[in-house]
Amino acid sequence: MAEEVLDLRGLKCPLPVLRSRKALAALRPGATLIVLADDPLAPLDLAHLCRSEDHEGASPEPLAGGGWRFHIRKSAAPA
Repeated sequence: MAEEVLDLRGLKCPLPVLRSRKALAALRPGATLIVLADDPLAPLDLAHLCRSEDHEGASPEPLAGGGWRFHIRKSAAPA
């Protein structure tokens, strides 16, 4: 499956979730979006995005320099 990386470090709420939503809309169903973010609200916001649009993932993985990596798999059904 296709995989795209979106580096959103340095952006503050609501930009990480808005840009993630836009990137997911451009992907094919089943594709993976890897989001790098360091905004303190990113884990909460991206988890909510995944629940509301039925995507898989958004479990934050800590990055060595701070922030998180999120693996989000786009849902098969249109959001």
